[in-house]
Amino acid sequence: MQRSKNDVWVGLFVLLGAAAVLFLALQSANLLSLSFQSGYRVNAKFDNIGGLKPKAAVKSAGVVVGRVAAIVFDDKSFRADVALDLDPHYAFPKDSSLKILTSGLLGEQYIGIEAGADEKNLVAGDTIASTQSAVVLENLISQFLYSKAADGPSTPAAPAKK
Repeated sequence: MQRSKNDVWVGLFVLLGAAAVLFLALQSANLLSLSFQSGYRVNAKFDNIGGLKPKAAVKSAGVVVGRVAAIVFDDKSFRADVALDLDPHYAFPKDSSLKILTSGLLGEQYIGIEAGADEKNLVAGDTIASTQSAVVLENLISQFLYSKAADGPSTPAAPAKK
């Protein structure tokens, strides 16, 4: 009987540890967000979202103020329509602008919001017009290589006189 009781306690301890590891893995991958307050949803259109994913952070001055709720392709304007859920504690002016930024050189992408100067604030259902698309590393490299190719071959240096 005593051995059976110890087996139950060890089993519960192992299950609790596995649940904690699962929770930490989901939390660190931004696949789990525990927020019991509903925010307000605003939309924005981008020409290129790069590697932006749903649940990505929306930050202002480095502080997470919301999350990307959904990303859909608008087949009429051929742009990406991004829905953002912003925390109700933070109010941004209507003329705020959005940029898709990257954490570090090759890190995950997030949306940076820069506050504008309008007296009216964003409300649920508003669309933010001022957006800047993601910088795609492959496009930068191809532009650099194309500009070097357009310069033409460099002329060889003249031989030095003795």
